[in-house]
Amino acid sequence: MTSIHQAAVYGSDGRFLAMALPFVRDGLAKGDPVMVATTSANLELLGDALGRDGRLVDYAETAFLGRRTVERATAFHRYWQRRGPEAPRGGHVRILAEPVWAGRAPADVRAWQRMESGLNLLLRDTNVWMICPYDERTADPGVVAGARRTHPTLSEDGVSMTPCPEYADPAGFIGECDSFPPLEPPGDSAVAHVETLHALRVFVTGHASFMGLSHDRAKLLSVAAYEVAALLEPPVTVRLWERLGAITCHVDRRGGRVADPVAGFLPPGSVAAPGDGLWIARQLCDRLDIHNDQGGCVIQLHVPSARAEESRQSRSY
Repeated sequence: MTSIHQAAVYGSDGRFLAMALPFVRDGLAKGDPVMVATTSANLELLGDALGRDGRLVDYAETAFLGRRTVERATAFHRYWQRRGPEAPRGGHVRILAEPVWAGRAPADVRAWQRMESGLNLLLRDTNVWMICPYDERTADPGVVAGARRTHPTLSEDGVSMTPCPEYADPAGFIGECDSFPPLEPPGDSAVAHVETLHALRVFVTGHASFMGLSHDRAKLLSVAAYEVAALLEPPVTVRLWERLGAITCHVDRRGGRVADPVAGFLPPGSVAAPGDGLWIARQLCDRLDIHNDQGGCVIQLHVPSARAEESRQSRSY
């Protein structure tokens, strides 16, 4: 099996269709499963152009695949698991997947670029052919430039493959992302040096509850922290603090390291493996940042604060 991971930069509806339409039509003609995840406007454009053939395409508005990077990577892998057996011999499972970049904070952009680079490793043993569209009308120029570092090839017509000279080895690119300094814990953050995982859960649950999280939400954060600490192995130093919209749990292990650059992005398999717990932690947090350096490893877990959680719930009605 051979995977293909491409970027496609477009700046107009016409350029989007010039790439997406041949990619989808060629896949349908060859019997490849095809999924399209993009904006509602692009789905409408593509649906009108495909006509009745649109009924043969699996599709979703891009936000449906989840707000978290782990949700997106998991969705791609599960789609391949489900539809892969239907692909003809020598064929592909085709995915047109466009994330939403506008309005993301720099740390969020970095996390998503890290995931884009990681897909080259996560999907390398599959027959997925993925094109990731980047709308230069709305995406920051730095995001578009990053696409050329995280995708081995570009495609303007959904068929051709132009090598990206700027493409960076995923391990190196992810290492760059993880070398960014973590958020600095404030002086009034709650702190504990814990020797056991049980002590860590008690500390995190108690202080997260004190910061306003419901008991259930506080326990879920403690589960995520438990999985992270188990991977790093105690003793660890844990800090908790609240900032605008979020509570951050900072787990620090001197001498620790997360060696696998894509650990925790795919669901646990039939046999337990290192990093499986990290997938659970990623599912429970809005964002999980890993920072390896010569002194050790810091993993920061970010979850909505009580006020942010209330705001989200009110918008869902």
